[in-house]
Amino acid sequence: MSPESTGQNEHYIRVIQRRFRTWRGNRPFWAGLFAILGGLPIAYFPYASMKLGNMTLAMSTTAGAGSLIIGVLLVTLGLTMWFHHIVRVFAGVAAILLALVSIPVANIGGFVIGFLFALIGGALSISWAPGEPKSADEAPLDEQPYEKRPQERSEDALQGAATVPQQQGAGSDTAAEADGGSHRAG
Repeated sequence: MSPESTGQNEHYIRVIQRRFRTWRGNRPFWAGLFAILGGLPIAYFPYASMKLGNMTLAMSTTAGAGSLIIGVLLVTLGLTMWFHHIVRVFAGVAAILLALVSIPVANIGGFVIGFLFALIGGALSISWAPGEPKSADEAPLDEQPYEKRPQERSEDALQGAATVPQQQGAGSDTAAEADGGSHRAG
């Protein structure tokens, strides 16, 4: 091992963070997260109950099964956005439609919390586009690894330097210099 080799002594948490950042950058991560966060309150609130002393407050409605289906579908669409980002437009449109349907079906869309999250997640999914990969030539030299930097030739390095124009004397004959300095007659 040479002291120049990187990655050998790197901490595993930093490696995991870098891999997650790369994975997250290649898909509509935030869209999927918002869709999942939108589906959870829509599915949860119709089955939730809260106890206040001896009194139980339950939000059960007749549309409990419908809100559970909508919530589960939104969570599934969020996971689809993460793992099958090719169908992101379909998943985004479906998330927006399910968010709109959840208003009358699922306690005003999970008390508007789930509705807003699902709506934002669907919109982010539709608007997300994969980034164009940068070629090695376009990236600045500071961002390129040392091994992959193009080698500068001496002529290329000199072209950037200031050049001094050659001065010609008043009596110089360009035709004579083209013939190697000899006259045509001789």
